[in-house]
Amino acid sequence: MNEEVELVIEETRDRMQKALDHLEHELARLRAGRATPALLDGITVDYYGVNSPLAQVSNINTPDPKTIIIQPWEKNMLGTIEKAIMAANIGLTPINNGDIIRISVPPLTEERRHQLVKQVRNEGETAKISLRNARKWANDELKKMLKDGLPEDVEKDATETIQELTRDYTAKVDKVMAVKEKDVLTV
Repeated sequence: MNEEVELVIEETRDRMQKALDHLEHELARLRAGRATPALLDGITVDYYGVNSPLAQVSNINTPDPKTIIIQPWEKNMLGTIEKAIMAANIGLTPINNGDIIRISVPPLTEERRHQLVKQVRNEGETAKISLRNARKWANDELKKMLKDGLPEDVEKDATETIQELTRDYTAKVDKVMAVKEKDVLTV
């Protein structure tokens, strides 16, 4: 195949992989009833005038499936971290004992589980839209190349390869969603 066509296919694969990686990152942040440091991703604290991610100013551990422990590197950060977690509105209540912050992750209600499943499906649909956008971009690039003299059979083969990539990544998205849905619904 033509070198330019290979580049388009490789770029399409990269775009689709980024969509899958983004989905996995977003789903890791969804609470499935188990404590995980990923629940605190996205929380920033004011560290001497600079907004810093929580993981950069403290040590975050999960000693058991229902508890998250945050140990700041400086004790004077305890109050700031506690306020940042409350302000993040993630449904978790921090408990400050003067040395560490302990967060107990409550079990999910049935209603909340179904809301999370809907959220998982929405994230999955967003990922599939990204996959389709990557396919559309690639097909548009191939059509431009066809106008610039690319042989039709090469363009057709490349289009089939891109469609195959789309099917593969859609199946991967479905698999990731199914695993997360099962995780959320498991009591």
